This record gives sequence, structure tokens and C-alpha cells, in this order.
Amino acid sequence: MLDDREILSLYRSGDRERAFKALVDSYKERLYWHIRRFVYSHEDTDDLLQETFVKVWSGLPGFREDSRLFTWIYRIATNETLNFIRRQKTHGLADTEPVENIIGKKIDDDPYFNGTEVQKVLHNAIRKLPPRQKAVFNMRYFDDMGYNDIAGILGVSAGALKASYHHACTKIKEELEKYF
Repeated sequence: MLDDREILSLYRSGDRERAFKALVDSYKERLYWHIRRFVYSHEDTDDLLQETFVKVWSGLPGFREDSRLFTWIYRIATNETLNFIRRQKTHGLADTEPVENIIGKKIDDDPYFNGTEVQKVLHNAIRKLPPRQKAVFNMRYFDDMGYNDIAGILGVSAGALKASYHHACTKIKEELEKYF
């Protein structure tokens, strides 16, 4: 697997096919799970992953390396996912059932989810978080990202992220205590 510098070098040298393959190989699994933790549906995750790679690829000529490639790609994936969730919530207002309940059912009905009951409770607690807290919690807890990387992705200070993570953990703990 090539690192970001090698991928950019391939792209700039004109070997676009190898660069695209290396980009996808390097990021598809990590991005899949990053997105999946927000939308809980395999099909929605696949669609968002494809949209993310299309945006990354079409934006690559303008990538100025002000940030790391990793940060830029995660920012695109996160924004695509949060925009999708906003659209779902807007669409959900016309339905009789709140979008949070629909998302909860996706976890329960998803044939690809093979977690335990405790994991379902955890994911249901996470899905109730506000979008920013959910993003911070997922990137910190599941992806083991540092606050500086998350700050680069979300465009907020590391201090604000620490507070968001603390609030998210408190809310999740309260939800888990209700279950147990």
C-alpha cells in the first residue's frame, strides 16, 4: 500500500490509473467504517463512499497540500455523510416516524450487523448524539484519531473537540446505564 506522498506523486506524474487504485486501496476500508458509523446502512455507506471518492478524485487537481491528504479526504467523507444525514432528517419531517427511529431500525434490521446486544445499545446511544459529537466520538473512539487530526477534519479547535468528546461520553454512559 502506498502512502499519501507516493499517491500524490503518481497522480502528478500522470499515472492516474495507478494513483486512483492506490488511493482507493489506501482509504476504502477506513472510510467505509467511518461513514458506516454515521448511517448504519451498508447500502447508504457504499453510496456515500462512492460519492466521496468521486469528490476526492475531481478535487485532487486543486489539492494544495495545505493539510495532509488524509485530513482532506476525511473532511470530504465527513461532510458528505453529514449532508446526507441532514437531507434524511429534512426528508424525515414529512414522514410520520422520526428519522432517529428509522435509523435505529436500520441497526436492528441490518443483515451485515453481527454485533452483540451490548454493541447495538452502544450504537443506538451514539446515533442519538448531535452530529458534531457523533463525529468526534467516532473518530476518537473507533478510529483512534488524535484531537489535532479531528480538528483538521472538522475545522474546529482541539479544545472544543475535547469538550465535545467529554459530553458525548457522558451522554453515552447515561444511555448505557439505562440499559444495564
